[in-house]
Amino acid sequence: MGKRKKAAKKPQGPRKNEPLPTVFPCLFCNHEKSVSVKLDKKAGVGALSCKVCNQQFQCAINYLSAAVDVYSDWVDACDAVAKEDVEEGAGGEYAPSRPAAGRPGGGRARDDDEDLEDLIDDEGEDAGGYRGNGVVADDEDY
Repeated sequence: MGKRKKAAKKPQGPRKNEPLPTVFPCLFCNHEKSVSVKLDKKAGVGALSCKVCNQQFQCAINYLSAAVDVYSDWVDACDAVAKEDVEEGAGGEYAPSRPAAGRPGGGRARDDDEDLEDLIDDEGEDAGGYRGNGVVADDEDY
């Protein structure tokens, strides 16, 4: 007495891969799906921009690059700038890359008669962080 033969399974076709995303969350304003990536493979340039905070970034790409690669280059560049700021003398304290709410002075509104000197501490200490524009895209047009 032998075993019963099992029914042969039909071969499955190749699985269809899901397309990679081209829209990502912004590192600066934390809005979901606000950063869009555009690739110009002829010029070899990948550009991303945030619809909410207008943050922009450009990097070199090749024929194998995808939108995810441009976004990851942006994340790496932001991490490098943050690490550089910590090494320059923030003393291990939290150093935000942008002032709160995008206004000078940590998010508070300034009166017209208030001078810039009033915003600087008279004690001469660092007021707690980097007040730059974050990662700024190159000015050159491709």
